[in-house]
Amino acid sequence: MRCGHCPLTYPPLNSAIIIGSPQMPINIFTNTRKFYITTPMAKYTGTRNYKHDRPTCTGVLVTNLGTPDAPTTPAVKRYLAEFLSDPRVIETPKFIWWCILHGIILRTRPQRSAAAYKKVWTKNGSPLLDIASRQARKIQTELNTRTTHSIKVELAMRYGNPSIKQALEKLRDANANRILIFPLYPQYSAVTTASTFDAVAAVLKTWRLIPEIRTINHYHDNPDYINAVANRINQYWQTHPKPEKLLFSFHGLPKNYLLAGDPYYCECHKTARLIADRLALKKAEWQLTFQSRFGPRKWLQPYTDKTLKKLAKKGTRQVQVVCPGFSADCLETIEEINMQNRAFFIAAGGEAFAYIPALNADDGHIQVLSNIITTHCQGWGEDQHDLPQRLERARQAGAKQ
Repeated sequence: MRCGHCPLTYPPLNSAIIIGSPQMPINIFTNTRKFYITTPMAKYTGTRNYKHDRPTCTGVLVTNLGTPDAPTTPAVKRYLAEFLSDPRVIETPKFIWWCILHGIILRTRPQRSAAAYKKVWTKNGSPLLDIASRQARKIQTELNTRTTHSIKVELAMRYGNPSIKQALEKLRDANANRILIFPLYPQYSAVTTASTFDAVAAVLKTWRLIPEIRTINHYHDNPDYINAVANRINQYWQTHPKPEKLLFSFHGLPKNYLLAGDPYYCECHKTARLIADRLALKKAEWQLTFQSRFGPRKWLQPYTDKTLKKLAKKGTRQVQVVCPGFSADCLETIEEINMQNRAFFIAAGGEAFAYIPALNADDGHIQVLSNIITTHCQGWGEDQHDLPQRLERARQAGAKQ
């Protein structure tokens, strides 16, 4: 049916045209030459058994990178597939990287990584998950002593389990209308911190009621954190001699990420300098390095493994390594540093190598993390004074509870 005033052709009266995709069809109905366009309503999930007079709480989502569910090749493959598919981690065109990841990396790397995980796996499972779980429990206990407000702490891993989606849903079930996101990465990077915020946003965009959100980007120069790491080193030196050289080893990052504006490199240097100043170390007594590089690209330098070999060959006999960028010991500290890099140093002529453990779930570390949380939650008080009135208003509008 053609319009007499323009070249448009209308569909017949009382007909329907379906366009769009099978997942999201758009129905165009015609009636007396008027168009009615309808689309399925977006599905936003709500709180199960929501009650208008239920008290609210403040949620704290504590996150870390992640770990496979088991030290097996299939479990590690699933974990690596999720981790290495994150565009924040690998900034390579998607199709090219998909071919490399699934055609090469996931066919070879999982078996090698599973062997490494078996070396560090304990009766409690993954060291990272075990330590992070204890951190979350102790933070919850500490926060309960600091406030009369209701606070709920949940742990999540960016990759693997417990997932960010699972943890956020637990906070929603607890009726958290304010949530603080706290990635336990002292130094900010788009690869870690920003990726966590991406995952949180991906979950929240499916919720009907979005809670108030605050985020902690970093705490690389927080005085409590600096003092805690310095105290950890001093405590170690009370039972072990000071080394000829102390290495501050941070996780590596491709150099082009730094050139694109990622502040990670600068924040690592500031952290190491502040700790060294706190320990009153001379410049010749310490050095910053980067570990865990992956692939053929240039990464942040100097590299930890090459530095250790070089030091040993030049006559350094005693070194100690501390990893201030890791809030909990994991594969990268236990296996890569304390096993692999120890072997590199000794094989190159070194005599004494020691790894100084991370802060983990020590009481002092819990105090530091709780202080940071308390600071960022300022102004978030309870708002429960009109709960009966809320329920009454909701019932008048037709709500059952």
